Amino acid sequence: MSESRKLFDPVRVGNLELANRLVMAPMTRARSTQPGDVPNALNASYYAQRASAGLIVSEATQISPQGKGYSFTPGIHSAEQVEGWRLVTRAVHQAGGRIYLQLWHVGRMSHPDFHDGQLPVAPSSVAFDGAIWKVDPVTGEGGMHPCPIPRALEREEIQAIVEDYRVAAKHAIAAGFDGVEVHAANGYLIDQFLRTTSNLRSDEYGGSRENRLRFLRQVIDAVADEVGAERTAIRLAPFLTARGMACPDILPTILDAASYLDARQIAYLHLVEADWDDAPEFTEAFRQDIRQRFRGPIIVAGKYDQARAEWVLGKGYADLVAFGRPFIANPDLPRRYAENLPLADFEPSSLFGGDARGYSDYPASPVQEQAL
Repeated sequence: MSESRKLFDPVRVGNLELANRLVMAPMTRARSTQPGDVPNALNASYYAQRASAGLIVSEATQISPQGKGYSFTPGIHSAEQVEGWRLVTRAVHQAGGRIYLQLWHVGRMSHPDFHDGQLPVAPSSVAFDGAIWKVDPVTGEGGMHPCPIPRALEREEIQAIVEDYRVAAKHAIAAGFDGVEVHAANGYLIDQFLRTTSNLRSDEYGGSRENRLRFLRQVIDAVADEVGAERTAIRLAPFLTARGMACPDILPTILDAASYLDARQIAYLHLVEADWDDAPEFTEAFRQDIRQRFRGPIIVAGKYDQARAEWVLGKGYADLVAFGRPFIANPDLPRRYAENLPLADFEPSSLFGGDARGYSDYPASPVQEQAL
């Protein structure tokens, strides 16, 4: 491990002073109360256990019924959901933590079963290779199901979705969150607008980079105007190629987005690095380019361990590092890293759906007795 310990330095993000630079990454765990996709006391316990992270980013949370694409994921569009999230934010804050809500519209990454038989929506009606996790209502068994060819959004529908983002951000702050992170990565709706492979529109939302960035800009403007730029953040995935998203123009598009986001002075930019075995390399040249474009805090995520996290912080390419799966079985991950304690392994079969098993029942590392 590197001798550097930048992970444990405090850092300012937006209007928050964070105790360390370890971020709990957003992870879908599919344990909201049904019907209604309502967060609950079990969710509150899970997040509060991990409040020693400098910042928690919640699981992706649909901004509207149309934005849903997976079974049992929570929403932020009903009064019951807002009340459920208050349980979570209260528990995290009482444990000394900070938490942002991730705002989510899946676009074409969905299934008609979630929409009364209607097709999911997207910038364009384009076939793609994608699958979502869905629970069979008869057997109760969850599994991966292919997504159909989506329906292209009408222009007036796009403006309605922008408004959904604004209202969702308002609800998030009312629920006690410290800020919101707009999910514009991993092949979901905003990402679909950014890429020439998924956006074939010929109106003001398609074609040129400026047009493909229009929806992102409108969403960020709506959210930042509602809750403040200092409580607004975004997640992007520059090197994503899966789910039909291998766009040849995406890197220049992301860099142009970074310049706009810098001018808006948002709280942070969260970059997803492709984390499968044969993924495209997240190059140092791109890290340097985006750092020049965006001067605020940058969070990076993608199979980081402590040594690699210290490397990226030490190079100045990022200000914080998000950890996903290590946080599942290690609720006290910052302490384990700080004290060089062993990490526990998580149980893959309990990632999606279920109860406390494999969710909130992972113990903290035992406190070591000091020698006399």
